[in-house]
Order: sequence, then C-alpha cells, then structure tokens
Amino acid sequence: MPELPEVEALRVFLDDRLVGKEIARVLPLAISVLKTYDPPLSALDGTTVTSVARHGKFLDIEAGGLHLCTHLARAGWLRWKDSFPAAPPRPGKGPLALRLVTTDGDGFDLTEMGTKKRLSVHLVHDPMEVPGIARLGPDPLADAFDRDAFAALLAGERRQIKGALRDQSLIAGIGNAYSDEILHVAKMSPFKRTADLREDDVTRLYTALRTTLEDAVDRSSGVEAGKLKAEKKTGMRVHGRAGEACPVCGDTVLEVSFSDSALQYCPTCQTGGKPLADRRLSKFLK
Repeated sequence: MPELPEVEALRVFLDDRLVGKEIARVLPLAISVLKTYDPPLSALDGTTVTSVARHGKFLDIEAGGLHLCTHLARAGWLRWKDSFPAAPPRPGKGPLALRLVTTDGDGFDLTEMGTKKRLSVHLVHDPMEVPGIARLGPDPLADAFDRDAFAALLAGERRQIKGALRDQSLIAGIGNAYSDEILHVAKMSPFKRTADLREDDVTRLYTALRTTLEDAVDRSSGVEAGKLKAEKKTGMRVHGRAGEACPVCGDTVLEVSFSDSALQYCPTCQTGGKPLADRRLSKFLK
C-alpha cells in the first residue's frame, strides 16, 4: 500500500507534469472506483490543473475549482503515460480503474490489482467533503508536528503503539510498512502500550518517526512514478523481510500474522531477544 512517502513523491511527480495543463477528459473504467456523482467527472473537461496536494495518503488534483481526490488503497497505483492509444479502453477489463488525459495527449491511469476493489476517487468542491480526508489527524511532516504535539496525541491513548501509529485519525499517512520501520529504528516492540511510554520513549519514537519518513521521502524524490514501489521495498529494513537478517544486529527478522496483514520486527533490536507470539493466540510475550 502506498503510504505518505510514496504519495508525497507522486504529488511532486504530478505537480511537475500536470499543473498548468488542460484536462481533455477523465474516464472511469471500473464501476467501483467513483465514490461521488455530483459534480460529474465531465465537469473537469476543459479545466486547467492549478495544484496537486496531499492529505495523508490521499492525492488531491485541483482543476476548475474542483478537487479530484484519490486514495490508492492497498493494491492501487498511478501510472503516467506520455501518450495513449486512439481508441478508449473498454470498461471492466483488466486492472484499469480510471484514466485522465490532458489536451497535450499525456496523463495517467489509475490501476488496481486483485479482486478486492478499494481504490477510491472523489470529485468534490472541497477536500473536506471526502470522509477519509475530513477525519485525518495531523501530518507527521508538518512544521507544527513537533515532539510536544506528538506527545499530546499519545497522552490520551491506551493501546499498542503499532495500532496508534497506523490510526489515520490520530496521525495521517503512516501505514503497516512504515510503522514497522519506525518501531525498528526506535528499538521498540510493536506490542508496547502507549500508556507505558516514558518521556524518553516518546522522544525516541518521535525522532524515529520523523527521520524514517524524511529519509523515505528523500529516497523517493525524483523517482519516476512507475519505480516508486521498488524504491519503497529496497529501503525497508524489517518490513516484508521476515526470515532475513536484521541489517543492524544480524538477528533473523520475525513476523506476526493477522487475518489481513502482518508485521515484521527484530527480536534483538526491539523485544529483548524474545519472539512475539501470534496475535491470533490468547497469549503473547511482551
């Protein structure tokens, strides 16, 4: 799933290529993708793109006073095209979900692999009309998001830190992958309770959060849209690397599986050498 660093890189990529261009047409190609119907997508025809913004994991393309807001979900992606075939694609065929074409002939496709269709597109007058954007917490890379602001958010929490980091209404943009990476850098168990965090724990976790996300954004800067997924994977130290050696201590990276996801961690770096039991069981080691 694209998270804050990849979506930020896509924002910069589109800002360089779309702003100032006129939209020729926007074609929905999967019945599940479009979540709003008024105004219709045809309202974008002939409008000029004025900005590209990011809200957490949402992309926001503004044109003609309207906002085309996209969430790529778990299996969605954006693919830039310098040109398109003359004949429009047939709806419902393959992974294509939506196509935006400019009057210059370039543009992008939104695609989604798999059978679970969660990619969403909203066309609205104000981004706050999108429920997923309206509920977002603060952006962790914003200037105002300092250590004290982070501590204030955690002060009212009574849950495992892994879940808190992933909660979009608490902090916007962090998902399963970067929460694993942040906790590895912070040398902290994903099962540690927020209520058990000491002042130095909060400071260490905040520093890990900022440096991990900033480093990921820097790595993604200037990378073509089609190569961002590969760049994300190569930058991971523990996430998606179960069974491999931890790059810090050499211990084997372990995994805890859930019904629809999994987390990875290093026992030496994060849990005092103790493996965490599967959360599907009634007991686990802290």
